[in-house]
This record gives sequence, C-alpha cells and structure tokens, in this order.
Amino acid sequence: MLFLTRLFGVTGSDAERSVAGEQSIIEQIVELVLVAQSKAATEQKRPLRRGTHAKGICVRGQFEVLDVKAGRDPALAARLAKGIFATPGIYPAVVRFGNSDSKVNSDFKPDVRSLSFSVDLAREDTPFSDSNGARQDFSLQNATILPINDATAFLAIMKLLTASNPIAGLWSLPVKDKLRALRTLTLVQFQTHQKMKPYQQLRYWSNVPFRHGPNDVVKQSAIPSPDNPGIPLQRSNPNGLQDELVRHLNEDTKMSSFDFGLQFLDAGKMTYWGQRMDSNFWTENASVEWKEEEAPFHTVARLTLLPKSQLPPDAGEAAYFDVTKHASPDSTPIGSINRARQHGEAASRKARLQADSMGETLRNSSDHSKPLLAQKQ
Repeated sequence: MLFLTRLFGVTGSDAERSVAGEQSIIEQIVELVLVAQSKAATEQKRPLRRGTHAKGICVRGQFEVLDVKAGRDPALAARLAKGIFATPGIYPAVVRFGNSDSKVNSDFKPDVRSLSFSVDLAREDTPFSDSNGARQDFSLQNATILPINDATAFLAIMKLLTASNPIAGLWSLPVKDKLRALRTLTLVQFQTHQKMKPYQQLRYWSNVPFRHGPNDVVKQSAIPSPDNPGIPLQRSNPNGLQDELVRHLNEDTKMSSFDFGLQFLDAGKMTYWGQRMDSNFWTENASVEWKEEEAPFHTVARLTLLPKSQLPPDAGEAAYFDVTKHASPDSTPIGSINRARQHGEAASRKARLQADSMGETLRNSSDHSKPLLAQKQ
C-alpha cells in the first residue's frame, strides 16, 4: 500500500524527503498564511484573528501531574517520568476550546474542534522555579492525525486555499502537489464530519509527535471523563458549543476533566498497512496514524476545568499557545510539519497582535481627542 500512498505524498524513506529544501518552502508558507489570515478578515469584515482556530473561548483550569510510578512497571515508569511529568504536582492552566477554521463560523458548521492549554510552571516549590515565567503549552484536536502530511503538502494546500478560484488553483499545481492537496482535502472531510458533542465531552489528540526526554518520542491525548456533564446542543444557536461550555462552568456542580496520556513511538511494534517502518517514517508523516492497539496511551496527568472561570473576550483573544516556544528542549515538537508550521503560526500571531495594538492606539487617540473637540465647539 505504501507504493500507492507515496503518490499522494506519504514518504517512505529519508531519500524521499528534502530537509535542505524546506527553508524555501517554509518562507512561501509564511507568506501564504498571512494572505489567508488577511483574506478571512476582509471577507468577514472584521479585525485580524488567528490564522486558524479563529473562533474560540478561553477558561481556566488545573493541570495535575500524577505519580507515574504508582502501579507501573519500573521500566515504563522511568520512560514516562521525563520533564514536567517527572514529579507529581498541580499547576494552573489557561485552556482554549475552538474551531479550526480560519473564519468565524457557526459552531454547527462541520469543523475540527481544538483544545489548547498553557501550563504555568513558575512556582517556587517546583523544579521549574528557576525559569522566569516558565510554561509549557499543549495543542490538540478531536482527530487522531493532522490531514496535512508535511511541509510540501502544507505549501500545496495553502496555494489552493489562497487562490482566487479554487478550481483554477488546483489545476495550476504540479501533478504531485495536486495529489497531495486532494489527499489533504479528503482527510479533512472525514475529520470535520464527526458526531457533534459539547467541547467538554470530546477526545483530543496532539496529531504530531514531540520529544519526551533525550531518547523517546510521544504523541499526546486528552481523554474526557465519561461523566463530564453536558446537555444537548441547541442547533439554532450559532454559538452553541461556546454557550454550552459557559453554562457548564457556571451551573454544573461537577467540573469536566480530561485524562492526559502519552503514546510512545515504538517502531518495532508499529505497522503501516502491515509493514514495519523506521522511526523517521512515523515522525515525518503527520497524516499517518499511530494505531492505539499497537502503541497504547499511558495516563500521566489530569486537566480539570475550574468553575465560573471564563476569561473576558479581550483576554481570550490576547492569549496564545506555542508548543515550540513554550517547551523545554526535550519536549519540543518534531517532524516536517512542525518545522514548517511554527513559523507560520508565529508570523500569524505577530500580525494579529500588531493589529490589536494599532487598534488600541487609535481608540485611545480618539478618546483623548474628544474633550479637545468639545472645547472648540
């Protein structure tokens, strides 16, 4: 089957990957990400928002690192006990639930849902207290894989999404990029047409791999507690997902929680269409699933939402999550798609924050001018 999926961009060996040529690809991606971000704002006649996940809501939470040694085989416990997960502890967190589209749509438009959170590690009684403002960020979606396989596929799909005419844009791509874009769009269709549930009842995956200590690589998943409260969503309400989350935080006595698990990359136990592949295959192809029956998740922490903790809208818009910038050296994301998207996300964030700052300056200038105008009249 690899011979077929190769045609659509899945790479089987390092010889098929061009890390040296990625820089040029990344520069083009950054340009197109900014074009797409501006295009979405212009079409909806609104200020710049995030380049993706434009619509979301931020709340507060608590991230409890569990004792990973309790009841586990010592060898497994030693592998799990790395970085933030080496020592039990409880940390404050800022949590954002959102929709992945670059536009602000009805919550009932088919979409991938996201869970991002930032863990504040800057406490005096923790191993991280020497790091000024230490934090670790996590970003997950309610799909097991990222539909965009690598940097090359990322560029292909961005060319298509920013084209003035999608059909002409697809036709203009080289044959290999056409196939990459079609595979991406097909995977997106499967991911966006899942059963609708409240944010707090969905399961989320990191999609992409991360370092875990000096030797291991993992993916992450946030698994909802089976008794997380929720009521039927009101489809007549375009903000149904957000409003249900707010209702839950303000009215329910039990707050939702998610078990946070790690899935190890053990290439010797994992298969792709029945075939063993090397470790680079699993880290460089973001659209290839790590089967849970071959690589199970191990719970290492628990994320719990806090009651009545919704952040004001302006604070929610100002919040950001960066899994590359806010990570220790042994917990950074790896793989082609991560090498590419970190630059696109950083450029998008810079543009958004600059636009917000300029808007605030103009508003303040307008406010200060009003008394002067009144005196002249």
